[in-house]
Amino acid sequence: MILVRKHFRFTGRVQGVGFRYRAKYAANGMGITGWAKNEYDGSVEMEAQGTEEAINQMLVMINKSDYIVIDSIETEVIPLEEDERSFYVR
Repeated sequence: MILVRKHFRFTGRVQGVGFRYRAKYAANGMGITGWAKNEYDGSVEMEAQGTEEAINQMLVMINKSDYIVIDSIETEVIPLEEDERSFYVR
């Protein structure tokens, strides 16, 4: 099982629509660690660590909401966090 960690920046209708909590629910179900937080410019930043397949499935689950509208996603692969054990909302 090969783990990756990705940093995401989401823009669109992503604040005030349950994005971060939906991400936490999806992450917990897929065994993904990391975090999600709102930014002052209306975007959401997130780091997710897990398998490539699990992270992709998590993104699909987040995007299934009728209220969340993602206009763009910036993605960057970053180093793993070895001691991280859960996914949390910042």
